[in-house]
Amino acid sequence: MTTGSLLAVDLVIAVLTAAGWLGAGSAAVARRRPLALALAALALLATLARAITIIGLARAGWWFAGEKVLVTGPLSLAAVAVAGPRLLPVPGDIRSVAVPLLFAGYATSSALFVTVLHGYPASAGAGLLAVAGTVTATAVSWRAVGARPSRAMSRAALVVAVGALVTGTGLTVVPAAAPAVPHDHGYRDARTADEPTRRFTLTAGTATVRADGRDVAAWAFNAQVPGPELTATVGDVMQVTLRNRDIGRGVTLHWHGYDVPNSQDGVPGVTQAAVLPGQEFVYRFRADQAGTYWYHTHSVSDVGVRMGLYGVLVVRPGPTAGLDVTVPVHTLVGRPLPAPRTERVEAGQPARLRLINTDSTTHRYALAGTAFRVAAIDGVDLEGPTSLVDTAVLIPAGGRYDLVFTAPATPVALFVDGRVVYSTGAVSTSTGDWPVLDPLDYGAAVAVPWSRFDRSLTLVLDRGLDLHGLLPRYAHTVNGAAAPDIPPQVVRLGDVVRFTIVNRFQVVHPWHLHGHHVLVLSRDGEPAAGSPLWLDSFDVRPGEVWEVAFRADNPGVWANHCHNLAHADAGMTLHLMYS
Repeated sequence: MTTGSLLAVDLVIAVLTAAGWLGAGSAAVARRRPLALALAALALLATLARAITIIGLARAGWWFAGEKVLVTGPLSLAAVAVAGPRLLPVPGDIRSVAVPLLFAGYATSSALFVTVLHGYPASAGAGLLAVAGTVTATAVSWRAVGARPSRAMSRAALVVAVGALVTGTGLTVVPAAAPAVPHDHGYRDARTADEPTRRFTLTAGTATVRADGRDVAAWAFNAQVPGPELTATVGDVMQVTLRNRDIGRGVTLHWHGYDVPNSQDGVPGVTQAAVLPGQEFVYRFRADQAGTYWYHTHSVSDVGVRMGLYGVLVVRPGPTAGLDVTVPVHTLVGRPLPAPRTERVEAGQPARLRLINTDSTTHRYALAGTAFRVAAIDGVDLEGPTSLVDTAVLIPAGGRYDLVFTAPATPVALFVDGRVVYSTGAVSTSTGDWPVLDPLDYGAAVAVPWSRFDRSLTLVLDRGLDLHGLLPRYAHTVNGAAAPDIPPQVVRLGDVVRFTIVNRFQVVHPWHLHGHHVLVLSRDGEPAAGSPLWLDSFDVRPGEVWEVAFRADNPGVWANHCHNLAHADAGMTLHLMYS
């Protein structure tokens, strides 16, 4: 069983435990003796089962089990200690054990709330709040059923409170508010100063565009979705003038996966101000990274990208022969893009399909009708890619895969989530049951370039109640805090930095660090065994632990966030800052 599955099972068992104790207490109040005893037995069994899942999670890593060991454990033991002995022997008047059963329900429910509403890291405040809630609810129940607090119950409540203090219930405190990120940080790079050889103008504005056979309202660059494809050859100096016609919330251009100088990164409030209606901003950088990339607004990006403010950036090493096609996949107002495209290709012609996922969720791609190789991922060529056939690839939000093949005499088709988006003729192949490529095992292995790490940083991804704003919100969190209150992580120029990224929640988080590609070291403790994977976007699935590393060689203040942009908007954004 994977750690992600174990997290899900543990959550289900926690709900059953709390429901069992509370149901037993309610049945006891109603003097429904058989039902109360059956539910209490269920709760006891669920408590035992949860002890097993918590041990399993603790073995997977303290990140997954901290609050369960330090908060859930003591409260569950208190529940069993208070309610269990009162059921043996079975009392004649079942109503006499109603309050102990309800106490057990309140204790296990409070522990569940700590996991769901607080999560990581375990804190003394959360544990004591759970204790206080349990004691308060029990006192109210005493009065409601007309009973008087017994000495045993009073002592039990005191033991629970003292136990919470003694065990510490996690002595880690939630991080304090993050310091303000400097806007004018002073980092400059000579790569932005040369005379441009490629000039483009992008005008952002509202538009009506065609998507899946229907006219839809969109936000667009140059009145088209996706925006114009920007191309360059290595050595070019690109100049892109961004103008905003009528996008009231402002726009910027972020060059996704392209490691531009920090001043050109397009993050409002960090590297520049958002470009408001009637304004413009000029980006300039040298095209020194060949590969497949894309651009999108980073101002209110969850809305802007979803509405259509994105496009393709391709940098080629030089003149190319054969077929070279970009396939940016997107969902616009519930409609899939691009429209299916068919073209004739001569047999024997070399072909490259540049697959780009511009959505916030993972897509499944399958190339039918030919053998192929994955030549590059996230703009970086792979070492020794081998031929694949009848194999699908999963591309995370923001990610890119380049597939290369020699065109056969028979038709070829590219499927995305079962829908044909590109073909050279009719193909009826079913691809739904094809195995999925694991890029960590693909290609030829090369030794890791570093023997030591100057700095190790950890990101624990979770959900929790964020109380720092005007109104409470259920936020996506990093290390127990939500943007803008996540402290920046600081590195020095030249550091080799190791990131450990842990996902302890039940959704996928596609992680994206601006300004750097990271080298994948391991996933769930298993070292990467294929070609070196230099990624800028990768899916951290529930329960997974990724170790990646990079050299801090691009000074500035960089966004570091989940590229499910709704998650980023809901708090899962922090910054990497050079000292």
